[in-house]
Amino acid sequence: MTARAATAAASWRAGLTPKHWRVLWGSYLGWIFDGYETFALVVALPPALRTLLPAEEAAQSGAIYAGLAIGLTLLGWGIGGLAGGVMADYFGRKRMMLWSIFFYALLTGLTAFSTSFTMLIAMRFLTGLALGAEWSTGIALVAESWPDKARPKGLGFLQSGFGMGSFLAAAVWFVLNMSQPMGDDTWRLLFVIGALPGLLVFYLIRALEESERWLQAVREQRWDAVEGENAVGPADGKRPFTLAILFRSKEARRRVWLTFLLSLATTTGWWAISTWLPVYAEQLANAQGFAAGVWGPRIALVYTFGGLIAYVVSGFVADALGRRLYLLLLFAAALGINWLTYLWTGDLWMFSAIAFFNGMITLGFGYSWMAIYPVELFTSTVRSTAASVIFNGARMVAWVFPIIAGNMVANFGGITNAALVISSIYVLGLIVPWFLPETVGKPLPR
Repeated sequence: MTARAATAAASWRAGLTPKHWRVLWGSYLGWIFDGYETFALVVALPPALRTLLPAEEAAQSGAIYAGLAIGLTLLGWGIGGLAGGVMADYFGRKRMMLWSIFFYALLTGLTAFSTSFTMLIAMRFLTGLALGAEWSTGIALVAESWPDKARPKGLGFLQSGFGMGSFLAAAVWFVLNMSQPMGDDTWRLLFVIGALPGLLVFYLIRALEESERWLQAVREQRWDAVEGENAVGPADGKRPFTLAILFRSKEARRRVWLTFLLSLATTTGWWAISTWLPVYAEQLANAQGFAAGVWGPRIALVYTFGGLIAYVVSGFVADALGRRLYLLLLFAAALGINWLTYLWTGDLWMFSAIAFFNGMITLGFGYSWMAIYPVELFTSTVRSTAASVIFNGARMVAWVFPIIAGNMVANFGGITNAALVISSIYVLGLIVPWFLPETVGKPLPR
């Protein structure tokens, strides 16, 4: 057997050491609570609005207020994520991850003490600022630490932390909703639990090591944004601004804008469509004479479980299909599953199966590509910045869509019409991948 054949036959786990798994586990734990925090907001909003708003106002304008709360969280997430990604390329991945986790844990805990809707959305915006910086630092750290053959699988596992967190939030809410230990204020316990990752910082300080690939790139003053450019830095020897490095390169600009469009479609589709799934399930249950408050949490649990499974296998699927085919099939499936979901008016048990596949597509496979693909397009000195522009920059645009969707639900015929119109954004994913490079099997840019 030749050396190449032996390498091809080797398990993707070959060469992984305890250090690699510590990096993944540390980043994974942080991302679990990102997912928890995100889905906790979705399931906690309806009861929170009933607590914090006058009854008549909550009944008439609840969708609009919910869209505003989600939208401002996204805006804070986008701003904080963009700033955090840039700082991670300057100050290191580990340091930014620690500060991000600490502050979003603190602010999530404070959300539980909201006494008005204004305070709630203010805390969500501030939590979003802290929350945004964690993602790009985690994926950059794992991507730069893991071997090329194992990297996509590791990043898929990392992204599954978001699915696990979403599933935990749905499970916690299912239990809390059944027992109602604090009556109408039970939703506050979701955010109290969300403050627990503050304790995680003490573990990460010891467990994580800084990315050696990033350290070496900075020491060697490699200021190119994509492989092979050999860009020259300023004459005074100072490091150029990472956003300037990224956007002064024609090829890097092209890659950023194309992947940004895909990220915008993914983000808009999830926040403006999928977050209405529990509410839609309750509407179906009500129309069929089932008890209120049961099917929404149940469908949320099924949906997030589907997402969790897809997250875990996404790295294997992306390697088997190639990046571009993965994206094309993903967005075609997202368009189809959302139409099926929100046109369904039949049996609720069959709707549960539809929700499961919706979770696999729009949550699991839908978000995993952003962990696997963008890091393969840019070099180490701008990798975190580029990932943040793509992932969090989309939130700085997409934050208005939950507000738009809330108004559409309230004024233009309900959830179905709003979902069918907004889901057309997935069409972008049928066009954009054709103009991006295929990176499957290629080494990570230096």
